[in-house]
Amino acid sequence: MAAYEFKVSVVTRYLAEQSDPDKSQFVFAYGVTIKNLGSVAAQLISRHWIITNANEQVQEVKGLGVVGHQPLLQPGEQFEYTSGATLTTPQGTMRGEYFCVAEDGTRFEAKIPEFVLSLPRTLH
Repeated sequence: MAAYEFKVSVVTRYLAEQSDPDKSQFVFAYGVTIKNLGSVAAQLISRHWIITNANEQVQEVKGLGVVGHQPLLQPGEQFEYTSGATLTTPQGTMRGEYFCVAEDGTRFEAKIPEFVLSLPRTLH
């Protein structure tokens, strides 16, 4: 078991009721689960997202915590939250990392694997 390891998984959903395709506004919700697979308690301090739409336009988002929280996770604990993103195209991707600090002061990054934002039934 690694001392410092957060596993990140994501589930996405298109929000048709908040979107306006005629104005190139496509709204997605994403639910994130962060689990401490390491052997040391650690706190998520900040985030860095790279959001890319279908036209390869990139937006970067950096900030403290997630949805107003900087969760401290003991080994085996997990934290879940839901947030959202608005794209100007019906498809896009998101990826990034969380910057974390373990109880012993060690800093590490938890990679957020790339995931797809897409209208239902539009990918081949």
